[in-house]
Amino acid sequence: MIEVLPIETPTLGDRSYLAHDGDSAVVIDPQRDIDRVTGLAARLGVRITHVAETHMHNDYVTGGLALARAAGASYLVNAADPVRFRRTPVQDGDSLEIGPATRLRVLATPGHTFTHLSYILEAGDTVTGVFTGGSLLYGSTGRPDLLGPGNTVALARAQHASAHRLARELPDSAEIYPTHGFGSFCAATQAAAVSSTIGREKQFNPALTADEQTYVEALLAGLDAWPAYYVHMGPANTAGPAGPDLSVPHRADAAELRRRIQAGEWVVDLRERVAFAAGFVPGSFSFPLDGSFATYLGWVIPWRTPVTLLGQTPEQVSMAQRELVRIGIDRPAAAATGQPQGWSAGGPLAALRLAKFGDLAAASAAAAGSAGQLTVLDVRRRLEWEESHIAGAAHIPFHELPGRLGEVPPGDVWVHCHSGYRSIVAASMLAAHGRHVISIDDDYANAEPAGLPLVRP
Repeated sequence: MIEVLPIETPTLGDRSYLAHDGDSAVVIDPQRDIDRVTGLAARLGVRITHVAETHMHNDYVTGGLALARAAGASYLVNAADPVRFRRTPVQDGDSLEIGPATRLRVLATPGHTFTHLSYILEAGDTVTGVFTGGSLLYGSTGRPDLLGPGNTVALARAQHASAHRLARELPDSAEIYPTHGFGSFCAATQAAAVSSTIGREKQFNPALTADEQTYVEALLAGLDAWPAYYVHMGPANTAGPAGPDLSVPHRADAAELRRRIQAGEWVVDLRERVAFAAGFVPGSFSFPLDGSFATYLGWVIPWRTPVTLLGQTPEQVSMAQRELVRIGIDRPAAAATGQPQGWSAGGPLAALRLAKFGDLAAASAAAAGSAGQLTVLDVRRRLEWEESHIAGAAHIPFHELPGRLGEVPPGDVWVHCHSGYRSIVAASMLAAHGRHVISIDDDYANAEPAGLPLVRP
């Protein structure tokens, strides 16, 4: 009997997998922090004999090479990928023995990348499932635009063909085990399902229910911006990343924190947004750990800028370190724990206001009655804005804000996103540049009921 266990990384929206027969195991698309994988294998009492990559990942630094070396396992990577390390090269049609009655069969499924592979898991003569990486996802497919606009249409068409190949060559009962689709920006759309089969995808997946042209047009129309750090992931994975260093970072005192902020480095406050708003070190940025911390930090930080982490507890700092190594931010420059009064050595703290959409509606009415000036700044992505937005709002997508701070209209700035996470980050950036800012800590669905008129296409 084969057991397939997902290893979730919800903050990046991905899954890795460990499949075993009670003795031997194969790991698919492992994240950088491989201790989660080796710990699971140890608890199960199985030996990792193979580590397989479906593709050169764009949304995280792989732990595949480090895991294969640590476990003494074969590292399966497409023979066509121009990697700079020793691997076991595989290609379409290869079959590999994992255990006495367990095999992986390699299937070329280009579309997310040109060299993307899927791995069919077989027990004897029975197909158990297929690891589809960024090819066929739950109700969707991986996005085809991460290799540049010149390749997007060709990859979209290849993605459609690959989905049909999987559906044609596998039984309806075969379980699908995708890497992306759980919040990763590598997915064209996000999955609502937690599991699926080839048969179910034949019924509901647009890649299998629509003709090629219809699928391609809809896929391309639904693509929006992807995180800026993605451009660094492919080269890192091709070079062959080492395992992470998760040791405790250097401890910074208040004077050092001030120096780092004055030098233009990023000092990142990990506390939840209510605590941050109540008092924070001037010039620090809010990136709470309760959201997609690494994705949003990696999206907007100038790459290679030193990062110092501020957390209430050592555990917060440790968790943030783990998140950051997954996207190639290998070591914090420093860290501090405790409370903001200690980080500022008793000096003055900054603060900002959190509000609801009802508060914005009242402030807008008051400003209109007194001819005052009030700016509503929407930091959601383009597709979110185009679907609907508050009448009269300015729009600067969150990921563009660091380079466009000078474009924010004058006056008090009421900044909002969809749920409040991007708002507090944007508000902290604006506050660091001397703006008086109010962060909307509310769900965008409450804007219209609060009396704010929306513009829709």
